[in-house]
Amino acid sequence: MKILIIGAGRVGASVAENLVSEQNDITIVDTNAERLAYLQERFDLRCVLGDGALPDVLAEAGADDTDLLVACAATDTGNLISCKIAKDVFNIPRRIVRVRAPSYSSNEELLKESFGVDSIISPERSVTQYLHSLIEFPEALQVVEFAQGRVSVVILKVGRKSPLVGHHIDETHLNLPDLNARVLEIMRNEVSLPLNQVGAIKAYDELVLAIDTRQARETIAHFHKAHKRVRSIMIAGGGNIGYRLARALAAEDYNVRIIEADKSRCEWLVSMLPDNVLVLHGNGTDESLLESESIDEMDTWLALTNDDEDNIMSSLLAKRLGARKVIALISRQAYGELMQGSMIDIAVSPAQATIGALLRDVRQGAVVAGHRLRRGAAEVIEFEVMGDISSSKLADRSVKDIRFPKYSTLAVIFREDYLIMPEPDTVIRQGDHVIVYAANRETMKKVEKMFQVSVMFV
Repeated sequence: MKILIIGAGRVGASVAENLVSEQNDITIVDTNAERLAYLQERFDLRCVLGDGALPDVLAEAGADDTDLLVACAATDTGNLISCKIAKDVFNIPRRIVRVRAPSYSSNEELLKESFGVDSIISPERSVTQYLHSLIEFPEALQVVEFAQGRVSVVILKVGRKSPLVGHHIDETHLNLPDLNARVLEIMRNEVSLPLNQVGAIKAYDELVLAIDTRQARETIAHFHKAHKRVRSIMIAGGGNIGYRLARALAAEDYNVRIIEADKSRCEWLVSMLPDNVLVLHGNGTDESLLESESIDEMDTWLALTNDDEDNIMSSLLAKRLGARKVIALISRQAYGELMQGSMIDIAVSPAQATIGALLRDVRQGAVVAGHRLRRGAAEVIEFEVMGDISSSKLADRSVKDIRFPKYSTLAVIFREDYLIMPEPDTVIRQGDHVIVYAANRETMKKVEKMFQVSVMFV
C-alpha cells in the first residue's frame, strides 16, 4: 500500500516506523529538514520537505497515486486542510486525520462532511483510555477491547501469592467455574510456552487472556488475593493526557493529585478541573515534594510529561519512595523496552496506543479492529467473516476443521451480541466477528489470508 504521512513529529515518526515494518511504500512530508534526515537514515521511506497543506507539495509527494493519507502534523487546521485537498484535488481513497481539540474529535460527522475525513485518530484520547484501563484493573499490564467493548484482552502477571500458582490449565481454559475466559498465551521468563504443555501456572508467569468484559474484574480477582481498590492517584505532567486523565478519574471519585512545572498551566488546570483534584506547582523529580505529598500512600503514580528521561527518573524515584505501582509514558522504543519490567511496572508507548487505530485502514479487507501487545511484538485483530462455504475458508465450517497458523489462537466469536468461547464443534458463520491472537506479526499475516474471500464472492 502507498501511504502518505503529513508531519514528522512524534506521532508521524511513530506511525512511519510502524507502517514501514508492514512493507508499505511510505512518503513523509514535513517542514523540518532535520527530522526528515533522521527518519531517512533509519528507515526505508521517502521524505519531502514542505508544507503538507499545500497542493504542490502534496503533488511532489505523489498524492496522485496514494492509497492512504495520514495527516498528523502539529496543527489540527493544517491536518484538516491537507485532508480536504487530498480528497478534492487528488482523490486519495482513504484519509485519516489526527486532531487534538476535543471540539473536533467530538464532531466526527462535521469533519467527514466538510473536510472529507474518513476516520480520526487522537493519540491523547487513545493513551488516556488505555491508562484509565490500567488504573481500573491494577493487576493488568495491558488491557484492550474488541466487539464493541464486550471482549477484553488482558495481559496479567501472576503474583507470588496468587491463588492460581500451581493451578493446572486445560488447553486454553482456566477451569474456573462461571468465568467466561480463555488463555491465549503464557510467557515464562520471556519465553512463550505451548498451552498443552504448561502444566501448572507458576509465580511471575504472564498470561494473555480473552475475557467477557462484564466479568473482567471478577476474573482478574482470581489471580490476586483481595486488595483494597485503587483510590489515590498522583500524576506528573498536566499536559493534554494528564488533564484528560485527571478529569476522568475525578468524575469517578478517585483521589487525584497532579504535578505541573509550568505555573500558567497550573492556573489553567485549577480553573478547568473539579475542586477534588489537587494541582501542585513543581517537578515530578523533586524528592522533597513527593515526600511532602505522601507519595508512599499513593496506589498509582503516572509520569505523563513530554520528556522520556523525566518520566523515567520521576517514576524510579516514586517507586523508591513507596508508590505501589508506577506507570511511565515513554515514547522512545529503546527506552521502553529497557524500562519495562524494571522498577517501573508499566512503560506505556503512545505509538502503540495509537497504531491500533490505524490497523483497520492499513490492513483493510475483513479487519474490523486491531491492537498490538507486548510493545508491538504480538497482535490481536477482530475480523468479520465474509462469504460462504464456497468462497471462504472459514464460513460454515467447524473449528476443528480449520487449521489456524502456528502461534495463533482463535480467541472469541462475537455473534449477534453474544460471546462464544469456541469449542472444536463450534461452527463459524458468515457475519461472525472473530477475534484472533497472534504471538508475532508474521503469523498474523498468515491469519489475514484465511479471511480473504474468493473473487467469485466479491
